[in-house]
Amino acid sequence: MKKNLILSLIIVLVLSCNSEKRTQNFPKTQVLVSSPPDQEEISVYIMAGQSNMAGRGLVAPKDTIPHERLLTTNAKEQLILAKEPLHWYEPPRTGLDCGLSFGRSLLDGNPNEYILVLPTAIGGSSIQQWINDLEHHDVPLLSNFKNMVRFGKKYGTIKGIIWHQGESDTLKDEDLEKYPERLSVLFQKFRTIIGNDSLPIVLGELGSFNKHNARWQQINKAIHDYTKTDPFSAYIKTQDLQHKGDSIHFDANGQREMGKRFAKKIMALQQ
Repeated sequence: MKKNLILSLIIVLVLSCNSEKRTQNFPKTQVLVSSPPDQEEISVYIMAGQSNMAGRGLVAPKDTIPHERLLTTNAKEQLILAKEPLHWYEPPRTGLDCGLSFGRSLLDGNPNEYILVLPTAIGGSSIQQWINDLEHHDVPLLSNFKNMVRFGKKYGTIKGIIWHQGESDTLKDEDLEKYPERLSVLFQKFRTIIGNDSLPIVLGELGSFNKHNARWQQINKAIHDYTKTDPFSAYIKTQDLQHKGDSIHFDANGQREMGKRFAKKIMALQQ
């Protein structure tokens, strides 16, 4: 029993240290935007998917430096200056996502624009859960997406979606087989909700580092094939990016690079 107690204490200490390291650079304050720009000045982008879009990377101090023209929302639906982490839905798991990097990259190419990035990704969610508006980690996925669309339209014009998801759909053969069809169904739902049949959507490949890599690459093939049928979509490559040590989630550098790649593809679709 004494041995088990000691082991339990060690586990608790390790988890505590990991949690402290994960959150040590999280911003302590939020900057509310009391006088938002005119609607025509704000371009809105929605981040959707599961954990690699929600972000599990280590937040560094540089990820918490706000830009006066890069906006997001908090859990109270207040307009704020964007700082990482943008996703707040899963506090025990929250980490660096690609949103700040994405927004900053868009601003580099549009010096007179404001960018509003809205988080909707929930870790572990499957595409069928999104289609059926099921709750995952206490969040009704499609209803939450609709709510963010309403919020975004209040302040600006929705210009695109960035999507990273698919890991959960590799676990069952049926989900893997039906993924291409479901991807098309969900994106049609997204565009219908937003009211724009030609809305740009950029998808991120799954990484190349999982022990079930062959199944992950089947998802990537579905992503590639989908973009061949939808002229308003594109995908970013991720095969050269690294995981954070768990063979599932991109590390912080990977997340920052993904943001840049998403921005480049979105801007190409808008030309």
